[in-house]
Amino acid sequence: MLFAIEFPRWISDTAFTIPYFDWPIKWYGISYVIGIGLAYFWAIRTVKKHELWQPVRETTRGAEGVPTLRMLEDFLTYCFIGILVGGRLGSLILYEPPKSFFDIFRVWEGGMAFHGGFVGVCLAVWYISKKHKISLWRWADTAAIGAPLGIFCVRIANFINQELYGRETDVPWAFIFWKRDFKERHPSQLYEAFLEGIVIFLVIWYLTREKNILAKPGIAAGTFFLLYGLFRIFVEYFRNPDPGISQVSDYFTRGIIYSIPMVVIGILIIRWANKRPPVAPRFMEDSSKGKKAAKV
Repeated sequence: MLFAIEFPRWISDTAFTIPYFDWPIKWYGISYVIGIGLAYFWAIRTVKKHELWQPVRETTRGAEGVPTLRMLEDFLTYCFIGILVGGRLGSLILYEPPKSFFDIFRVWEGGMAFHGGFVGVCLAVWYISKKHKISLWRWADTAAIGAPLGIFCVRIANFINQELYGRETDVPWAFIFWKRDFKERHPSQLYEAFLEGIVIFLVIWYLTREKNILAKPGIAAGTFFLLYGLFRIFVEYFRNPDPGISQVSDYFTRGIIYSIPMVVIGILIIRWANKRPPVAPRFMEDSSKGKKAAKV
């Protein structure tokens, strides 16, 4: 093909190798650390902007707590565990059943599923809401505002790994992923990085700052559910179906099946949250500072 772009051969899936031990450090692993770190940073930045949590209307149905920085540190740990364990188990359960029990622990061979990691984060949200006695939807919104940044980083790592590539095509921007085969394919990893990462982040950023949706717990999370489901379904028509049981048909893949419920749930959450009166924020001080919770 005349205009196909050959994947740069100087780009390696290994970022660097630890001297003496000869341990390769992969970009894929680094992307998870950077992605979760960026999501955490954005959550901190948002929590510090008290005006974002204030309702536009004065009539509220009460006050709900806003996570403190110490709580966010706690949440970061549970999210990290949920993403890794959920993503790995999701890959094995939803896409590639293990041939033996020990395959579950062979993480160095790759194999992480978004929908599994998503379930892991949902469990982290549920647990942290019980632990700190703050609304589940407050935590869900806190996770949703930064999650697209993490998704963006991981999708870029997918591109570097030359995995999750697209279907064969003749578009001028087609890539030749020589590590897999020498066919011209859609760079679907970049489509996902743009839509699931940048676009969702900008939409939620706009809604939190211009529409005060954080005063109505659940809307940010519902927006993430809805947009991710829609974009994932869209990109599945350009992405090469995963091997094995993941391919139901050429145009009705497992990725689409797992994303349809996210669209439905997202719509229901947004409608439910939007009908409820807003809540006033209750900003609290971390207990380590020896101060009592203060209402605003």
